[in-house]
Amino acid sequence: MLRLQPGRLFHSNLGKVQHDELIDLPYGTTVFSHLGHSMLLLEPSLDDLMTRIKRNTQIIFPKDAAMILRRLNLRAGSRVIEAGTGSGALTIALAWAVAPGGRVYSYEIREDHLLVARSNLEKIGLLKYVELHSASILEGFEQNNVDALVLDLRTPWVFLEQAHRALRPGGFFVSLVPTTNQVSELLQGLEKMGFADISVEEVLVRAYKPVPDRLRPDDTMVGHTVFVISARPIVDREDPGRWLSDERKRFEARRILEEKISEEESKRVSQPSDKKRSRPKLP
Repeated sequence: MLRLQPGRLFHSNLGKVQHDELIDLPYGTTVFSHLGHSMLLLEPSLDDLMTRIKRNTQIIFPKDAAMILRRLNLRAGSRVIEAGTGSGALTIALAWAVAPGGRVYSYEIREDHLLVARSNLEKIGLLKYVELHSASILEGFEQNNVDALVLDLRTPWVFLEQAHRALRPGGFFVSLVPTTNQVSELLQGLEKMGFADISVEEVLVRAYKPVPDRLRPDDTMVGHTVFVISARPIVDREDPGRWLSDERKRFEARRILEEKISEEESKRVSQPSDKKRSRPKLP
């Protein structure tokens, strides 16, 4: 990726190109280096912006970011909180979605990560849509009544109360974790904290080789990266459990029934029998 500036020179193993020769050219134009090699001038995509940044942490893959933006229901003007800025890859996607009227409030406890994220956002031109906070979220967030909130943390279930307070009623919550035991812990926490419309998804994308006469899947693919858990904070002081999924209600009903059966069986076994059981005579 290049930021074109008058008088600058682009160097590569295919030769040199003057920035002045590229300025004002339409995207999609073929240009040539001083060695005669052809190059294609293209506008960076969101995928490029996310994956080609400087990083000192693992970044969110674009395939997962697309699902996250969908589950957060983001659009221009939305206000969204992010906890766990890292190198800023997901922050870029969030800012891209809410600009120009929206705002991203991103929290990161490590100052070195925040410096890298700030630099990446500034180079891309999205920093004006982001407020970076160097702070722990144990005491909660500075913002409230936001439209959406995403936790990219190792133990997101610890911060569900803070998330619930920051979100508007019925807002959109997403968390990312890589392992199934983390998902289970988070699901239990979401049920206790009054979240509904809970879903767990894994995003797998398989590319195909774009050869019309030999169309087939690519030889390699990015497999499992994270689980995307989404939910909605609700207001139901009487019985928030009524909004759990049908599958969760059926499981809970079976569990209660099994406990009752086990209890009745224990009572039957523990009670002494005064009468011997009559047995039918053998023929």
